[in-house]
Amino acid sequence: MNAPIKDIWNDYKPASPLAMGLGHIDPKKALDPGLIYDATPQDFIKLMCVMNYTSKQMQMVTRSSSYNCSDSSLDLNYPSFIAFFSPNSSGSSTAQEFFQTVTNVGDRPSTYIVKVTQMDGFKIGITLDKLTLKEKYEKLRYKLTIEEPTQMNETPVFGSMSWMDKGGKHVVKSPIVATSLSSEALKSRT
Repeated sequence: MNAPIKDIWNDYKPASPLAMGLGHIDPKKALDPGLIYDATPQDFIKLMCVMNYTSKQMQMVTRSSSYNCSDSSLDLNYPSFIAFFSPNSSGSSTAQEFFQTVTNVGDRPSTYIVKVTQMDGFKIGITLDKLTLKEKYEKLRYKLTIEEPTQMNETPVFGSMSWMDKGGKHVVKSPIVATSLSSEALKSRT
């Protein structure tokens, strides 16, 4: 039962995070996730604005002609990360930062430890290696930094990070993708 998820659009090879996201959902565990990443409808609107959605596309998604793009942002509070780096590197490494907020939805205080699956050639940094949440609905903010090597290949590189509680009951896993491909080129690969 531990076979990898297959990508039917890629000759049934093991699927990448671009094809499957976080994988299968366990409905029983989803009822008690421990931690969540809150994202409001306005957060998604800010993302669509920065991605240059047309007015018609915005209305299709929001079902409204009233939306505000004044503070658009790519920094969506979502449990996945994709960093786009320039393929024409100047010989020095660059970094992308993601600011995330997690919310404790468990009924008791919890401590989570981070585990990072590194990506070849990249440095991944997290401002907190431990989350200590004392009460339900408490929020904590952290920063994830992805530093590219001096020369980036076009192939997407995959890693992940997981927040695991000390009892082992809750694991919140987030895929990490770094690429020098444009978002348009990635759409053709998924």
